[in-house]
Amino acid sequence: MHNDNEHQWLAEQFEASRSHLRAVAYRMLGSLSEADDAVQESWLRLSRSDTSEVENLGGWLTTVVARVCLDMLRSRKSRREDPLDDYTPDMNREDGIDPEQEVLLADSVGLALLVVLNTLSPAERLAFVLHDLFAVSFDEIAPIVGRSPTTARQLASRARRRVRGGTSTLDANLTHQREVVSAFLAASRTGNFDALLTMLDPDVVFRLEPAQVPLGTPKEIRGAAAVAKQFSGRAREAQPALVNGAVGVVVAPRGHLQLVLSLTLAHGKITEIEVISDPERLRQLDLAALDD
Repeated sequence: MHNDNEHQWLAEQFEASRSHLRAVAYRMLGSLSEADDAVQESWLRLSRSDTSEVENLGGWLTTVVARVCLDMLRSRKSRREDPLDDYTPDMNREDGIDPEQEVLLADSVGLALLVVLNTLSPAERLAFVLHDLFAVSFDEIAPIVGRSPTTARQLASRARRRVRGGTSTLDANLTHQREVVSAFLAASRTGNFDALLTMLDPDVVFRLEPAQVPLGTPKEIRGAAAVAKQFSGRAREAQPALVNGAVGVVVAPRGHLQLVLSLTLAHGKITEIEVISDPERLRQLDLAALDD
C-alpha cells in the first residue's frame, strides 16, 4: 500500500500523463468511453502496484494502458463474431461523453484510419498504434503482445500495409482522384450546389442499395442536378479513403463505419456513386487510410 504522500505524488504523475494515455487508448479502441474506461483501469493498477523500481513512470503507464486495451480488444473479438458490430454507433449515450467532443477527436485522428484500424487483429493494432503513432520500441511492445521483438515488428509491418493500402505515396492518378473527391465533399458540406454540379458528370448515376430506399422508390438517381440535391449540405462525417484501390468515401459517425461511397471518375468528373452499407458487402471491401 502507498502512504498518503506517495499516493498524492502518483496521482499527480498520473494526471500529468492522462491526456497521453487517453490518446493511446482512443487509437487502440476507437471509442472515447472505452478509452476513458481503460485510462481509469490504468489508474487502479497504478494505485495497487509497487512502482519504487520504475524509472520511467510515463513509459510504464503507456505499457499498462496498452495491456488494458489489448484485453478489451480481445474480449470484444471473442464476444462478437461479427467485427462490424464494433462499428454500430450508440446514439443514446449515457456515459457522460460529449458526442461533439468525440466527433472532433475522431476528425483529428482520421475517421478512415479509425475504420481501418478496426479491421486489424488486436495484436496488429497494438503494434501499429504504439510503434507508428507513439514511437514505442519493439523491445517494449514484444512483452505486451507476448511475442518476440522481431514478431512484433512483423505485426506492425502487416498492419501498416493494411492501413496504408500497401503504399505510402499516392500515384498521380490517385492524387487527382483525391483532389476531386475532397473538393466534392467540401462542396457537399457547405451546400455549394454550383460547385457540386461542376464535379459531377451530366449523366452521373447515384445507386442506392435496395434496403436503403422504401418500396417503390427508385434505386437509381440520374443527372447532375438530381444527384447534387442528394449531397448538398451533407457529408459532415465523411472522409476520403482508399476503397478497393481507388479513392472513395467512408461515412463514419464518431469513428464508427456506417457506409462507403464507391466512386467512378472519368475526365476529372464523377460519373457514378454507389452506396455500400450492407454489413456483408462492407466486410468484403479493401479499405485503407489515405496519407495526409
